[in-house]
Amino acid sequence: MFTGLSAFPLTPLRDDTVDERAFIALMERLVMAGVDSITALGSTGAAAYLSTAERERVARLAVEHAGDVPVVIGVGALRTSDVLANVAHAEAAGARGLLLAPMSYVPLSPDDVFGLFRAVSDATELPVIVYDNPGTTHVTFTTELYARICALPGIASLKIPGVPSDPDAARAHVAAIRASIPSHVTIGVSGDAFGAAGLIAGCDAWYTAVGGTLPVPTLTITRAVQRGRAEDALRESERLAPLWDLFARFGGSSRVIAVIAEQLGLAPRGCLPLPIQPLDDADRHLIHRVMTELELN
Repeated sequence: MFTGLSAFPLTPLRDDTVDERAFIALMERLVMAGVDSITALGSTGAAAYLSTAERERVARLAVEHAGDVPVVIGVGALRTSDVLANVAHAEAAGARGLLLAPMSYVPLSPDDVFGLFRAVSDATELPVIVYDNPGTTHVTFTTELYARICALPGIASLKIPGVPSDPDAARAHVAAIRASIPSHVTIGVSGDAFGAAGLIAGCDAWYTAVGGTLPVPTLTITRAVQRGRAEDALRESERLAPLWDLFARFGGSSRVIAVIAEQLGLAPRGCLPLPIQPLDDADRHLIHRVMTELELN
């Protein structure tokens, strides 16, 4: 389950309330495309901005509308008690796995992070993805911390940040992580501009934000690598360079993906939770132009 392409959909809001119809449409789009798994309530899914009750509802909707596609649910929260409540709700919804981001207002020590994963490991039999995203959690994982956490029962995968741009350095980076963790734990790359490079370097999975709205081009890249066509995967990733540039320009993928979803009629305008403001008309026009040039639909 923790290989191939895992798509991370938005959780669109309308009038500060989860837009269930829009979320269901995104789920059905991913099922139709044939993604390998769906991870709801990740960073792209605005999990940190939703109440526990809202997250419980979204988890149920995700599983109900995923068909046979395995669903992973993001359970990270500021307090361990809230994390464990999210775990229980994900279990009750029928999730097949959990994504755990170590969220905190106060910087966390390695012991704090390990304690969080141990608490979840003790509380559930569902497999867990370790979410390493220093840009959002401000937690810096080391190879030693990976090894310590992955020795816990139930840890199934690592979601690592992007790999080095040099192919040899990327392979060495992935190999060093793999050497430090149990053989059953998979490695998934995130950071969409690094998807092709990470898979080619030896990652087992691509945990993709843009794939939650645009599954076709990300599946094209993933399937090319799986079939031994690395050059085709790199060519498609390079074709999408204007999209990756937009992510860099607007401080990450969320605002850009929201506009893409809105342009495609998959989400209402201003679908991100406040205080995140929607992009202005000039920026939206730029994104629309890139979508047209790249034939993204």
